[in-house]
Amino acid sequence: MNLHVFVREARRYNPTIVANTLTHSATVRAEGHLIDSQLLNAIFDTVIERGGAFEVLHFEIGRTNQDFSKLILKVSTATPSGLAALLETLIPLGCHVAEEHDALVRVADRDGSVPDDFYSTTNQRTQVRSGGRWIDVARQRMDAVIVMTATGAECRKLRDVRVGDRVVCGLEGIRVTPEFRDRERADFAFMANDVSSERRVEVSVARIARMMRETRARGQRIAFVAGPVVVHTGGGQYFSQLVRGGYVNVLLAGNALAVHDAEHALFGTSLGVDLEAGAPVTGGHRHHMRAINAINRAGGLHAAVAQGVLTTGVMVECIRANVDYILAGSIRDDGPLADTVTDIVAAQDRYAAALANVGMVIVLSTMLHGIGVGNMLPAWVPVICVDINPAVVTKLADRGSSQTIGLVTDVGLFLHQLAMQLSA
Repeated sequence: MNLHVFVREARRYNPTIVANTLTHSATVRAEGHLIDSQLLNAIFDTVIERGGAFEVLHFEIGRTNQDFSKLILKVSTATPSGLAALLETLIPLGCHVAEEHDALVRVADRDGSVPDDFYSTTNQRTQVRSGGRWIDVARQRMDAVIVMTATGAECRKLRDVRVGDRVVCGLEGIRVTPEFRDRERADFAFMANDVSSERRVEVSVARIARMMRETRARGQRIAFVAGPVVVHTGGGQYFSQLVRGGYVNVLLAGNALAVHDAEHALFGTSLGVDLEAGAPVTGGHRHHMRAINAINRAGGLHAAVAQGVLTTGVMVECIRANVDYILAGSIRDDGPLADTVTDIVAAQDRYAAALANVGMVIVLSTMLHGIGVGNMLPAWVPVICVDINPAVVTKLADRGSSQTIGLVTDVGLFLHQLAMQLSA
């Protein structure tokens, strides 16, 4: 790579930049697999798009596939505010100010509120500098603030900040390390591919099954985020097989999954459609309400299973296997079931707690719950998003969950093939 040519061409396509007008500058550093992770181009493009200019002071390419590349870059803008905005944009790309200073810490003066210049987190690995040393930030997630604690630093939701909390502000003393493409695992190269329906589902499912086995072997949990399509497509029996095989440790869903699962168990229908015949049944539109009534009359899902009211289905298998499940309510819910958490803040907190020590997440045709879970995860937890609509898969990645692996296919087909792979 000829960096001098890159700089010359970048300036040629940005003729409004005149060197002597860009009087505000800073030096930043970046280190990692910058070339094959396409971070180098992203850094250069960001500077140009922001109306700035850059000068490469030092660039060292890693000599082996294990070695990091190192970049020292001087960036310049016309105004101090422009420089601050540029530096803030470069931080998620792995750049940090070369002059190392401790992070600026301000004290919150009211609950649920922080100083205006607070640092808003990404889902990438983050460190803050305190007392002359770099400290790993715990509970990494996007759209949070960093609070210095007695033992270190942690991400905290804005609503959880309390008076007296020491909040990291500004841009100095913050270092972000993006997830780099794993050079040693070429068999998972499909993870970097664009979302496409023109891909052999069997090949992708086999690799996902391998990831699940490896995740379980590491002692980490596997979480599924599932919509009612699991039941509608006939995938419930295969999902139940995954539960019995020990491949489902956490189930995050809404009221609808459990309702239609119960409807199918009690009446053989889902949304009033006979899944065996594939046709609506007379009066079937009432079945989901009758299912809700039966479960709530028993006192909830656990009680319904204990009393023999509910004997088959996804939720029965989850209860028998002690799967940690949370049902989050929404404004669309009928009923809802007694188990559904209708306080959305409480539901978010329970989702986040259930995701602790999760090593892999599989999202099955539920866009809003999938995006919500993606916001709670650090970037190093892979997310598999399975949906028949490619726009859903793309949207999850666009919302910041860059670790998302998209698979465009029918959820029932996916679960059938996954169950076959994991039982082989």
